[in-house]
Amino acid sequence: MYNKYYIYVMSSQNDNTLYIGVTNDLERRVKEHKRGEIPGFTQRYHCCKLVYFEEYSDINQAIEREKKLKKWRREKKDWLIKTKNPELVDLAADLVI
Repeated sequence: MYNKYYIYVMSSQNDNTLYIGVTNDLERRVKEHKRGEIPGFTQRYHCCKLVYFEEYSDINQAIEREKKLKKWRREKKDWLIKTKNPELVDLAADLVI
């Protein structure tokens, strides 16, 4: 078995604001976002909708990818999200929080 790390993109309910993060436990982290437990940006802008994620076995690769995506223009981020989630549905809508 190997370790799993994730980069993920949360959006606000109106999809105007995006947050990109990295975690070793995607379900836990998304629940924290949905509950508003993470102070700062995501709490202020209500980023509680999981719209995209990628899985990695190496934390350094995940961190590098996160940094890369954060530097992208919004149009490119939107394109990436829509390649896997064209309807922008909440990929974690079924999580019990």
